[in-house]
Amino acid sequence: MSTDIDVITIGRAGVDLYGTQVGGRLEDMGSFDKYIGGSPTNIACGTSRLGLKTALISRVGDEHMGRFIREQLAREGVCTDGVVTDPDRLTALVILGIRDEDQFPLIFYREDCADMALCEDDIDPAFIKRARAVVVTGTHLSNPKTAAAVIKALKIAREHGIRTALDIDYRPNLWGVAGHGDGESRFVESQAVTDKLLSTLHYFDLIVGTEEEFHIAGGSTDTLAALRTVREQSSATLVCKRGALGASAFEGAIPDSLDGGQTGQGFPIEVFNVLGAGDGFFSGLLKGWMEAQTLDAVSWPTALKYANACGAFAVSRHGCTPAYPSVEELEFFLGRGVVQRDLRNDPALEQIHWSTTRHTRNAGDWSTMRVFAFDHRVQLEQTNGYTIERGGAFKELCLKAAQRVQNGQTGYGILCDNRIGKAALHAASGSGLWIGRPTEWPASRPLTLEPELGSDFGGLSQWARENVVKCLCFCHPDDDAATRADQEATVKRLFEAARRNNLEFLLELIPSKVGVIAPDTTATLIRQFYEIGVYPDWWKLEPMADAEGWAAAVSAIEDFDRHTRGIVVLGLDAPEAELSASFEVAAGFALVKGFAVGRTIFGDAARAWMTGEMSDAAAVDDMAARYTRLCQVWDNARAKAMETVQ
Repeated sequence: MSTDIDVITIGRAGVDLYGTQVGGRLEDMGSFDKYIGGSPTNIACGTSRLGLKTALISRVGDEHMGRFIREQLAREGVCTDGVVTDPDRLTALVILGIRDEDQFPLIFYREDCADMALCEDDIDPAFIKRARAVVVTGTHLSNPKTAAAVIKALKIAREHGIRTALDIDYRPNLWGVAGHGDGESRFVESQAVTDKLLSTLHYFDLIVGTEEEFHIAGGSTDTLAALRTVREQSSATLVCKRGALGASAFEGAIPDSLDGGQTGQGFPIEVFNVLGAGDGFFSGLLKGWMEAQTLDAVSWPTALKYANACGAFAVSRHGCTPAYPSVEELEFFLGRGVVQRDLRNDPALEQIHWSTTRHTRNAGDWSTMRVFAFDHRVQLEQTNGYTIERGGAFKELCLKAAQRVQNGQTGYGILCDNRIGKAALHAASGSGLWIGRPTEWPASRPLTLEPELGSDFGGLSQWARENVVKCLCFCHPDDDAATRADQEATVKRLFEAARRNNLEFLLELIPSKVGVIAPDTTATLIRQFYEIGVYPDWWKLEPMADAEGWAAAVSAIEDFDRHTRGIVVLGLDAPEAELSASFEVAAGFALVKGFAVGRTIFGDAARAWMTGEMSDAAAVDDMAARYTRLCQVWDNARAKAMETVQ
């Protein structure tokens, strides 16, 4: 059987509810961010972000949190073939927070949780054989049932020459030697825990832990003595994490000083949050460990450099898995170095982090974008027969038409507002459609936003995470200084608020309604927004007459952001024939992913339906047919462009 997986991790899979307030007691937390968690889950995601093919063996509950873990693992690129859905137990939860640089309170909700029901039957030998390495963590050695599952996996791995690694990951209360309120505790002496760990160490090629974790594994609070006891039981490479002093790797006999081990480059940064830092460190270490074709060929200085860098990212950000870098981010950081010690506030790093991990927040294959835009408000309000109720009902018909065309496929989306189209907007959630949601007050210039956002844009905190913040700005390079400054300030505040709320941002520009258009008009506007620090995930641009304008726009984007999602072409109520011609030009540029068109699709149906001249079914049929034709026009234009390139 081929080894199509680099690393399989085994053990905890839970949901972290992370207090969003920093500097207070857990008792006083008022809101929480939700992330996947558990050391093996974090490591699987961290190594996947670094380019390794990873998988997890664990159990989750048959409920919302279990489904969240499965879905998030998929977004992270982690294989879930080994994740079992437990019909009887709930997914584990952890509530945690950041008090200060030294206190990180947490509570484990793991009584008879799903992942602690992992058993030998859950370990499929054929699945283990697909891997190059198996990684386990200490918690699953704490219970006879889960330990049996872990040992079975390790034996299979050893029999077939598969690498094995242990993250000691000692949590005293998960071993039953500390109380529920001591989740933050990292060390309590226990001979029973030491004996259990010592009995398993011979299974491993790599053992990783903090000094305190080696204390429990070796049964001594003298780190060197503990390491020597571990060495008596195992020939594994031992990697001892030493906090701000970095880490040391020991391949043979333990020297007289921890400084005698192999080390890697360190990174002096500000510590913000140590929770999950060890898992980030292990992810980087695994990248270096797995890059070597044989164990003898591992470059520990390189592996430790990766590990230290990933650990630096982890201690600099909120959350565990969300903090870990992508391979592009790691390479950028290693090449450039530390510019400011609080990495989470380094604009260049944060932009790369956001843009190279955004797929873990808003999943889907958006390499092609066929978007039915029915976020229009003024246009519907001016239609004969319109009422707010009928407007909302019509937008539900628009959604039905969109879903009929989508038919479960990827690459389809909608633009829908919350003011008139609330029911349709909410119904679309979880449908697989890309969902954009407008923020601008229709036709406003200078730009004004929908009142529901609030003057502080706090309304974004209530948006579903899959909603993309869309902002239409009527602007032109010839705008007077006051108008330009006013509009740019509004866009920048909205962009920053979207980022704070982990929402993608689409900026739509329509200069043709303001002034005369030249081939470089849109490109000039794009550069102006980048120069003030606005980095949209998406651009929505009006059709351009020729390739010169598109080339200028694409060049402007790529000069600033090589990781942007791309461009969609708007319609401006153009007839299908005109759109077809504009699509043929736009499709010749790979950065243009598709279209976002509205009135061309729904205009006639809206006018007829509002006055009672068209039934619900007929309106859906009409819009679905128009939307289908437009999708075909785009797909044909793209295919033709690709043939020309080839």
